[in-house]
Amino acid sequence: MSGELPLIYLARHGETDWSLSGQHTGRTDLPLTAKGQQDAARLGERLRGLAFEKVVTSPLQRAVRTCELAGFGGAGMEIVPDLVEWDYGAYEGKTSAEIRAERRDWELFRDGCPGGESPEQVAGRVDRVIARSRAVTGNTALFAHGHMLRVLAARWIGLPPGHGRHFLLDTSTLSVLGYYQGSPALKRWNDRI
Repeated sequence: MSGELPLIYLARHGETDWSLSGQHTGRTDLPLTAKGQQDAARLGERLRGLAFEKVVTSPLQRAVRTCELAGFGGAGMEIVPDLVEWDYGAYEGKTSAEIRAERRDWELFRDGCPGGESPEQVAGRVDRVIARSRAVTGNTALFAHGHMLRVLAARWIGLPPGHGRHFLLDTSTLSVLGYYQGSPALKRWNDRI
């Protein structure tokens, strides 16, 4: 591997009906739309030819299916419960506009969700994922969800979880975490297929 530090490739799952409508989709296990499936396969074309020591995915079907359609399913794929999306609790299935109609000043990355997770709880899961990834000697491919991956990016570079609000992330995108002069850095972010 030529002495370079390993990279972590982050793939956000393909489109679902709720990601299309802007509904918060935490633990609701929705399938990909037809477009989401096509985009996941195209994501695989982008990853073709890269070698991964580890391929990990959230247990939710939208991430697992994205991983499979990208060509990384099967025996080599490891399901990691810590990669599941933010638990939105009482806000599951609601849009941000609907939530703000009830609570005008609500901000996910600051307030979390009633009956769901706080930013610090999500950061605890993310920190475990980061520790596992840093223990791998080769590159890792990680298939997961938008808000969870935004917190992961913030934590990767040493920021509090609330800074995830600054890392917008579309469906079926590829991001890469790496290093700059030995320090964790974002190498690529929200790269469309």
